[in-house]
Amino acid sequence: MRRTLLYFHSLSSPWTYLGGPRLHALIAKHDLRVVLRPTSVVGKNGGIPLRSRPANRQAYHEVELDRWRKYLDMPLVLRPAHYPTDPQFSTRMTIAADTLGWDALGLSHALLRALWSEERDVRLPEVRRAVAESLGLDGARLVAMEDSPAIVERAQVIQQEAIDAGVFGSPTYVLDGELFWGQDRLEFLDRRLSEA
Repeated sequence: MRRTLLYFHSLSSPWTYLGGPRLHALIAKHDLRVVLRPTSVVGKNGGIPLRSRPANRQAYHEVELDRWRKYLDMPLVLRPAHYPTDPQFSTRMTIAADTLGWDALGLSHALLRALWSEERDVRLPEVRRAVAESLGLDGARLVAMEDSPAIVERAQVIQQEAIDAGVFGSPTYVLDGELFWGQDRLEFLDRRLSEA
């Protein structure tokens, strides 16, 4: 019987980007059914936006990003040109792709790669459209859906789901009600899945 994993993640999080390939590997290894929950809960459950944190916390954030990008051998710009960003547009595009049954997980990672590796401004609809089209998706259709009442409402519902589930950071993986916060918890998630 396939296990179901809820995947709460922000479309501005470098940690979500760094965890993407290993999450894909876990999905394949354990034949997981993944339920995408793209959202942002910063400020809703006690989180503090990065640029609002003390300078020493911000500096250490860069140290950790540098360690992880080297460890994972993933391209990542420590101070990308268009960060901080407003993730609502990428979030709604991903939700739109998911409602159509398209590769929303792949799109989510591609949008994060555009922000953190390629230094593209994902707030711009033409950038999001190009990212979607690079995956063979109908970018124009997705952009057109982003502001539809149904997609906006769905984004609000997902955010409330995250709050109700106790999600406070990104990425958060939820398996059978158990939270695994952070891409550095993927090994623990793998172990839990292997116990079944």
